[in-house]
Amino acid sequence: MPLSLATLSMVASPVSVQEGLKILERDDYRCQYCGLDGRTSFENALVMRVDFVHPRARKGKKDPSNLVACCTPCNTIKGTKIYANFDEAKSFVLKQREDLRKVWQSKSARQSAKPAIA
Repeated sequence: MPLSLATLSMVASPVSVQEGLKILERDDYRCQYCGLDGRTSFENALVMRVDFVHPRARKGKKDPSNLVACCTPCNTIKGTKIYANFDEAKSFVLKQREDLRKVWQSKSARQSAKPAIA
């Protein structure tokens, strides 16, 4: 049982280890938003999670039809917003990822274009 840092008390996990493994296996350890394959490397495996499509914070149920394999970045991007359906959530996440990538690339290009200070 994880520790809540806000209350310093033990809180129940939203999904048990066994339930989570069933969802990850069902989805072949692949993020259902961006397609990241959790089996290709240890680092990828570390970022795999189970996501509530309709968030628990918004009364989402712990039902297999509401749970998907998801990488941590996509889970963070999706947040607790409510979407009409999974396809809308996926579309939002992929657009946000692309927007973040463009910002990162433009900042990286500016950094590499700066002359080195001697």
